[in-house]
Amino acid sequence: MLVKTYGSAVYGVNAITITVEVNMAPGAKFFLVGLPDSAVKESQQRIEAALKNNGFHIPGKKITINMAPADIRKEGSAYDLTMAIGILAASEQLPGEELQQYIIMGELALDGSLRPIKGALPIAIQARKEQFKGIILPRQNAREAAIVNGLDVYGADDLAQVVSFFTGKGRIEKTEINTREEFFDNLSDYTMDFSEVKGQENIKRALEIAAAGGHNALMIGPPGSGKTMLAKRLPTILPPLTLHEALETTKIHSVAGKLQAKDALVTRRPFRSPHHTISDVALVGGGSNPQPGEISLAHNGVLFLDELPEFKRSVLEVLRQPMEERHVTISRSRFTIDYPAGFMLIAGMNPCPCGNFNHPDRPCSCPPGSVSKYLHKISGPLLDRIDLHVEVTPVSFGELSEIRKSEESSTIRERVIRARDIQLERYKETPGMYCNAQMNKQQLDTWCRIDQPGMLLLKAAMQKLGLSARAYDRILKVSRTIADLAGAADIRPEHLAEAIQYRSLDRDSWTSA
Repeated sequence: MLVKTYGSAVYGVNAITITVEVNMAPGAKFFLVGLPDSAVKESQQRIEAALKNNGFHIPGKKITINMAPADIRKEGSAYDLTMAIGILAASEQLPGEELQQYIIMGELALDGSLRPIKGALPIAIQARKEQFKGIILPRQNAREAAIVNGLDVYGADDLAQVVSFFTGKGRIEKTEINTREEFFDNLSDYTMDFSEVKGQENIKRALEIAAAGGHNALMIGPPGSGKTMLAKRLPTILPPLTLHEALETTKIHSVAGKLQAKDALVTRRPFRSPHHTISDVALVGGGSNPQPGEISLAHNGVLFLDELPEFKRSVLEVLRQPMEERHVTISRSRFTIDYPAGFMLIAGMNPCPCGNFNHPDRPCSCPPGSVSKYLHKISGPLLDRIDLHVEVTPVSFGELSEIRKSEESSTIRERVIRARDIQLERYKETPGMYCNAQMNKQQLDTWCRIDQPGMLLLKAAMQKLGLSARAYDRILKVSRTIADLAGAADIRPEHLAEAIQYRSLDRDSWTSA
C-alpha cells in the first residue's frame, strides 16, 4: 500500500514542501531514499522505538520511503513524525484520508514525545501558500507557526496525540495568535533605558544621530568608559519594527532555532554581540548545513563588535560586502542561499593597547608608533563604511553621583522617528532605500548641497585637522542627518561643524601617534 504524507525543508529563510511516499511490499527490509543526510537515515531507530513504546508496530514487510523531490538534500531529524505517520497509514494502523491536508513535522524521542524543530514559521508560510488545511508540529513551535493567518496550527506533545487526532479518538487544541495584538503589545518592551546612563551626553547625541540616519558608528575609549552600556541601549531609540520587518526577523530566528516556546513574533530590534574569537563562518553564516550567521540574526537591528581590533582580520573583511549589499550569499556546489543582513554596525575599541591614549588622567604607557599600529589592525575599506568615530571619555565622579535623571529613550526615539519619516519621504522613489547612510555619490550631490560658508568651513576643517578624502562624503551624510533631526531643509554650517567632530580616526593626531 502506498501512502503520501507531507513535510517541509528549509533553505535559507524559505521552505520547500517535501512529499514523503511510504510503500509497503512483501519483504523484510527498510529503504530510505531521496537524498537524506545521516540524521534523517537514523530516524529508523527512533521511529521503531517510538512506535513500539506507544503500542504500535512496524510490520514485517519491505518498507520503502521516498522523500521527493529526490534531488534536494534532506537534513535534520524533523521528518521523524512525518515518516512515522506515513508508516502507520501504509500499514493500515491509521486512516490515511486526511493526511494530505496537513504538513506534519517533528522530531521523535524514543518514548514518542515530540521535540522542537527549526524553521516553523517559514514552513507555515509555505503551507498556507500551497493551500494546506493545517500544520501539525511540536507544541514548542506552535506559537511561532500560529502567527500565519488562514492556517490551522496544532501543537502536539507526542506521537499518540497525533494518532488520536487522525483516528478521531482525541483532539489537539488549535493554537491561535492575534498577530497584530501580539506585535503591538510587545513593541516597546525594553528592560534598559538611556535615562540610566549618567553623563556621556555627547555620546548619546552621537548615537541619536546614528539611529536617525542608520549610520554605522565606532566608539573609541578606555576600558570602563561605558561603550558597551551605551551600545546595548541603542535599540531602545531606534524606530519600532514594522510588522513586515518583525515577520522577516522572526523567520531568520526561527530558521536558526533561536525562538523560545513562549515567543510568537520578534517585536524588538535584535542586538547581537559576538565575542572577538568568532569565526568568519559564524559571523556571516554558512557551514556544511548552512545556517544564518550573526549578521543575519542582527537583521533590522544592531550588530555590536566590542574590542574591534581583537577580531581576526579575515573576519572583519568578510563584513564589507554585506554592509554594502544588505544581504549575504552562501554558495555551495549544488545550491545558493541568500540571507538578509541589513544591520547597523556599532563597534567599540580601546584607543591603544594599554587603553589610556588621550585619557584625561592616566598616561599612556605604549611605545612610540604602537597606537598607529593598533589602529591599522582595522582596514581602511572597513573604516570607510563607518560614518561616525566617537571618542568616549570616562565619567567623572560628579556626573556619576548626580541625582538628576537623564533623558529617557522614548523621548529620543520620537526625534529619531521624525527624522526617519523625513528620509522615507525623501527616498520614496528609490526602492529599498530608507535612510541617509545608504546614499550614493549621485544622491549626495542631489540632497547634500552646502552653501558658500559651509564649503569654506569644510575646506578649513579638512586642511587644519588633516582629515582624509574619505571623510568628505561621510561628513556630508552625517550633516544631512543632523539637519533632518533639526527639521532643516538645507545643511547649514552648524550641522557641518557637528558632523566634522565625529571623524576622530581621520585626524593626523591619531595616525601619527
